This record gives sequence, C-alpha cells and structure tokens, in this order.
Amino acid sequence: MKILGLDSSGLVAGAAIVEDDNLLAEYTVNYKKTHSQTLLPMLDEIVRMTELDLNTLDAIAVAGGPGSFTGLRIGSATAKGLGLALKKPLIQIPTVDGLAYNLYGSRDMVCPLMDARRNQTYTGLYEFTEEGMQVLKPQCAVGIDEIIIEINERNRPVIFLGDGVPVFRSYIEENCQVPCSFAPAHMNKQRAASIAALGLNYYREGNIQTAAQHRPDYLRLAQAERERLARERAGQDTV
Repeated sequence: MKILGLDSSGLVAGAAIVEDDNLLAEYTVNYKKTHSQTLLPMLDEIVRMTELDLNTLDAIAVAGGPGSFTGLRIGSATAKGLGLALKKPLIQIPTVDGLAYNLYGSRDMVCPLMDARRNQTYTGLYEFTEEGMQVLKPQCAVGIDEIIIEINERNRPVIFLGDGVPVFRSYIEENCQVPCSFAPAHMNKQRAASIAALGLNYYREGNIQTAAQHRPDYLRLAQAERERLARERAGQDTV
C-alpha cells in the first residue's frame, strides 16, 4: 500500500511517500518561499529520485486544516488535481492530528500549537496507547489561556510542539502548572511523512473521499471575513 502525503498548512511545506511501514522519501522546506513555489517541485523531486509511477499510488493524503488559509488552498488544490488526474482517492488528515503524530509513542500528553494570531492557537490534546494515537481534545481554535487551563486541570505532564511554541513559550512557562517540555527541531513542525503514515491508517479504515468531495477545514473565518462581519455588526449597532 502506497500513500503520498502533502502538507502546506503552516510555515513548513513537505511531500512524502510511505509504502506500508517504510518511508520511501520525504522532502521538507521551512524557508522564505511561498508553498506555491515549493510544493510541486518537491513532489517532482521525490518522484524522480524514487522512480515512482504516480499511477501506483493507492491514495493521496493531505493536511486538510486548520492552518494558513493560503497554504491550505495550495495543498488542497494540489491534492485535488492529482486525485482527479490519477483517479485516486484523497485522505483528509486533520492538521493538528498530523502534527501530534510526529511524537508517536510519547509517554506524556501531546499538545500541538499552531499560531492562529491574536493570541489564539489551533490546538488539541493527544495521548499514545497500545491502540495508537488517542484524541483527548479534538483540534480547535482557542485562546492560549484556555488550552493551558485545560492542561492544568488534567494534571499530566505534557509536551508541546508546533510553530506556536516560539510565540507562546513564555506564557506556557509562566502559567503551565504541570511538568512540560518542548519537542526538538526534527519533530516540532509539520511533516508530510506523518500525514502519509496517518493516512495509511485512515485508508485501512476506509476513511477516504473523492477529489471532488475534498474541502479544507479552516475551523474559523478568514481575517477579512471576520473584519467584514465586525463592520456589519458595528453598523447595525449604530442604527
């Protein structure tokens, strides 16, 4: 079983190929370029290096949100285009779940943090058992204070990862009342390999969709939409 994984939901863009329990290739870039410049060239490179016939793929897994609105659209458009052209199913992986999967086997509770701006974070809570990854709190958009309160209430050691860590680290260190740690550089950002590996599980469970069905899950409105609604409410209040 062969799964292509794509992730352009955050600051990092990546492409990976997983075949059964083997990671055949992974290409990750976290540098000053837009994902529209990097995602397809990365895919082309791993296809070339592994001599992959894309028609042999069983499915295409993509980080389906939340995350950067532009990044999600680029990843989704790429996955949908491939799915339609190759007539392959898509597997939509919740972005925060995929991020948590980087730390498979962690003894501590896992808390991914993605910077959602305005002191908010895309986050969730996870643990790993003999049955695999368990979702304690599904991915959501909340204030950093809210997730730290819940972590304190659960009273368990926790490990944080994601691009939200540098943004919120001082707040975490001041307010987290349980033992906490932070994932190292090689596993603290999105990885397409985790999307592909988790996609393998989804595929085995029959959790797939057609390319036409796929839609990113933004979790909240874009900033422009939020500002428009705020202006409309302000206008109604003055009437």
